[in-house]
Amino acid sequence: MKNVGNFNELKWMPKYTADGTYRGRKKMICGSGATFQVMEFCNGHPVHPHKHDHEQICLIASGVCDFYLEGVKYRMSAGGYMIIPPHAEHYIHVYDSPVPVLNYDIFIPARTEYAQEYEQFLAKEGE
Repeated sequence: MKNVGNFNELKWMPKYTADGTYRGRKKMICGSGATFQVMEFCNGHPVHPHKHDHEQICLIASGVCDFYLEGVKYRMSAGGYMIIPPHAEHYIHVYDSPVPVLNYDIFIPARTEYAQEYEQFLAKEGE
């Protein structure tokens, strides 16, 4: 991944459910110590409780969702943010948003597996 560029010019990587239904998209930049990711979630995006070793800072830029952190539900809309500590179970539930939820994430340390997935997508797209 380049060290300098224009984020608006990066390609969106589509995300589909197991049955092939489109449920959102993402793009990202990744440095040696942190990853910045933008995710767009459509209504009906699969609920996926998970945890990881990374601290995650989330900012909702548009849309409405329920964000769960350690079993507690937080109703979030544009401007809402959440800091997720390492190893905390969390997930997003998007089901009644008037527009897709646009979520900005910062991960520390870097999510190298996300960067590799995105780089493979870009390589297939001829980027």
